[in-house]
Amino acid sequence: MAEWTLKEKSSGELTVTVDGEEWKKAVNKAFNKIAGSVTIEGFRKGHAPRSILEKRIPAAQAQYQAVDDNANEWLQKGLEETKVNPISRPTLDVKSIDDNSAVLVFAFQVMPEITLGQYSGLKYDLGDTSVSDEEFNKEIDRMRENYADLETKDGEAEKGDTVNINYAGTKDGVEFEGGKADNYNLELGSGSFIPGFEDQLIGSRAGDVKDLSLTFPEDYHAEELKGAAVVFHVTVNEVKHKVLPELDDDFAKDINAKGVETAEDLKKMVRTRLEESKKADAENKADEELMKQLRDNTAIEIPDAMIEDEEENLVNQLKQQISQYGMKFDQYLKMTGQSEQQIKDASKDEAEANVKIRLILNKIAQTEKLEPSDEDFEKEYKDIAAAYGMEVDKVKMLLSKDTLEYNLQNQKAFDFVKEHAEGYKPAEEPAAAEETKSAESAE
Repeated sequence: MAEWTLKEKSSGELTVTVDGEEWKKAVNKAFNKIAGSVTIEGFRKGHAPRSILEKRIPAAQAQYQAVDDNANEWLQKGLEETKVNPISRPTLDVKSIDDNSAVLVFAFQVMPEITLGQYSGLKYDLGDTSVSDEEFNKEIDRMRENYADLETKDGEAEKGDTVNINYAGTKDGVEFEGGKADNYNLELGSGSFIPGFEDQLIGSRAGDVKDLSLTFPEDYHAEELKGAAVVFHVTVNEVKHKVLPELDDDFAKDINAKGVETAEDLKKMVRTRLEESKKADAENKADEELMKQLRDNTAIEIPDAMIEDEEENLVNQLKQQISQYGMKFDQYLKMTGQSEQQIKDASKDEAEANVKIRLILNKIAQTEKLEPSDEDFEKEYKDIAAAYGMEVDKVKMLLSKDTLEYNLQNQKAFDFVKEHAEGYKPAEEPAAAEETKSAESAE
């Protein structure tokens, strides 16, 4: 007999009672198992009379052995009887045990109950996605700066100028590691060096020699330099300033973007790119706000086990990102002064939000009977293949449809929510997508 009791945060207890003939057979089998390893003088191992063995083997020992041998089987029977599915590893507590029965209590977490709130007619606001003249001019200037020439300047260095310097840093009169270089080009105002270094070089001229008294930040990555007072001996070799190209047809051709031959072509391409970028950012923010509305509208208690699994997933994603930069995770931990557990703890809110939205979307998909089509699966396979540079058939061998179905189903649910949101308008195909990509590559 089995009974399921649900408690808070989707945790519960499955009480399984084993009695009658089933219990007696299990205990007898356990007794014989123990007896086979008992040595009694005058008898071959395991062949002593039962009356003698019963004096050597306590009844409780056989009973607990029976529980050890059969707990998993009794758990499975209890799950089948109550139709409950654990999502965490069950723990066992023997509530009572005697000659006639055993009452076993298995504690674990299950998928939470979800009470959907409003998910149709939510707010979807992109806000103002138009590009101002200020934003447009700033982007044009940025592009001109990328193609700027550096020319020697006979005068004082200003913010934005580049100084070629030799420098050597000392702490308590002794040079420290990483604090010395010759012929280093430093753009003043770039923030490349510690605070104060670049500011003190503004106004300098070629040939100037300066001692810069500075203090390293308290959060500097090198332990021995945190908060340290140092002196940099600096020689200014040369001062250069940027000469920006004119916004003309020659400059437009230098960009080497598809379809861009004149300054007017370039302006049109830049404005289109900015509009698409601004709209994409607005859509991301609107999507996030839509998911927040879904979470706020839905009553659900997330089991700890699901949050912990997602925290682990987020840390693994971080490890992959770090490895792409050629850094080991241990090095990252040392550099940031954190432990892996601290990173997990810091990601708890994000993990809980991720789990909650996935559960909500899955519930919506079930409610609205949304299922991915064959075309959805094919598109997903092609997207994965393109992302990892693999053949589509190879991806299909590695990932079954069952593996992809949950995420695709949730995506359809989110698309459903978005399409039924107030203020949502389907996105139009960008007219100048190819020109935009070409320009970005050229830069």
